[in-house]
Amino acid sequence: QHIEEAGVHSGDSACVLPPYKISAYHIEIIREYTRRIGLALGVKGLFNIQLAIKDDVVYVLEVNPRASRTVPFVSKATGYPLARYAAMIGAGRTLKDIGFMQEPHVDGFFVKEAVLPFQKFPGVDARLGPEMRSTGEVMGHASNFGHAFVKAQMSTNVPLPLDGNVFISVNDYDKGAVVKIARELHMLGFKIVATEGTAAFLGMVDIPSTRINKVSQGSPHVVDAMRSGDIHLVINTPRGEEAHQDGVIIRGAAVALGIPIITTLSAATASVQGIKAVRTKPLKVR
Repeated sequence: QHIEEAGVHSGDSACVLPPYKISAYHIEIIREYTRRIGLALGVKGLFNIQLAIKDDVVYVLEVNPRASRTVPFVSKATGYPLARYAAMIGAGRTLKDIGFMQEPHVDGFFVKEAVLPFQKFPGVDARLGPEMRSTGEVMGHASNFGHAFVKAQMSTNVPLPLDGNVFISVNDYDKGAVVKIARELHMLGFKIVATEGTAAFLGMVDIPSTRINKVSQGSPHVVDAMRSGDIHLVINTPRGEEAHQDGVIIRGAAVALGIPIITTLSAATASVQGIKAVRTKPLKVR
């Protein structure tokens, strides 16, 4: 399951096996669609199918009758050499010959995270979208999702902080949804720093935050605070051209300074789960 929503290129999204928040009902529909499409296309070997769930309806986004970048990830997570099996089937063997008749069991959680090249390209906007930017990927494994997610982030060389100050600036559409994330961070002891609109919204629901200037409002602004080491995590969800220039400067500064930056609320939720997991129980090698 991709952690970022549809609209972020699958190569740039973190993903987790097994899915961490899809109902058994939807999983069964996904299995059924996959089986029917695979048989109808007459696929012999691997194929890649991408789906999205919206308002409880499962949609098929695309089907590619070929291997994908997910194959080595799934092979490592399950312990089955899927590329080898596909080659054998392509050469005339059957699943029964190979002894691969059941969906493999996955022990624990495996999180794949994209490694993005923004550090090497100063000035490039560090936002995720339909155009793929990643130049590599890493993997974290643990018995629970939070720990696996934190391990994957550590492997990208931008580990999540366990305390400190979080800067939050989200577009108007995300203000309602960011409340839960902000409340959990506050309860974990993080201090929240926010731009005027986000700070006012959080104040309405009794979440304390310190207001800070946008870059366009002049110093002392958020990038000054980042440069002086006062910000340890950035949650910034861009939308269209709204506050576009400010967002580009903030995201660029975060990349240059090595501050973890999150540009989707789904990734922010996963990050909070990870921080909570590590604060509760330390990481172990698995």
